[in-house]
Amino acid sequence: MSDNSMKDIKTTEVNAQNNNTGDNKKRKNIILIGMPGSGKSTLGVVLAKKLGYSFIDSDIVIQDTYGKTLEELIDEHGDAGFIKIENDVNCGISPEHTIIATGGSAVYGEGAMEHFKEIGTVIYLKVSEKELESRLGSLKERGVVSNGKTTIEEIFEDRKRLYEKYADIIITQEGMDIRTIVEDMYSRIKFMS
Repeated sequence: MSDNSMKDIKTTEVNAQNNNTGDNKKRKNIILIGMPGSGKSTLGVVLAKKLGYSFIDSDIVIQDTYGKTLEELIDEHGDAGFIKIENDVNCGISPEHTIIATGGSAVYGEGAMEHFKEIGTVIYLKVSEKELESRLGSLKERGVVSNGKTTIEEIFEDRKRLYEKYADIIITQEGMDIRTIVEDMYSRIKFMS
């Protein structure tokens, strides 16, 4: 096992201990965070089926709420305006027994992230910059908040500490297929229950 994998497991164990309030209500939802292209929506649907949970993609909730694509909202309101929209919409998502796939920029919304930590377990789907570059096309067409950054590397560096800050569990995906990643998430969720 690599040093980074051991660090992620240790981080997960510390976060689990720090967040173990004994309140089972907190653990009724699973919130997925990570960079665009990290597989939040794809893995979220598969995990929801495995757990018998519902599934929500917060980007779709934003688009449904405003009747516009993410790209249109970012063009119209700018990054800061979109982050406020995303934070406000995410604060209103309060289901039970649901997997919530967030937008990659959700971690910029402190209020929303505190809300998500209150209603569930937050899982950071960690992917290398190299893998992200191969998965992502145009950042603009995907509706990605750049926060003044121009490359995937810069955006990743800007967000990495926030992903780690809010994560109860970190899943490093290198070399794993969808089934393996879902099994890893499932076993770690069960460990925390």
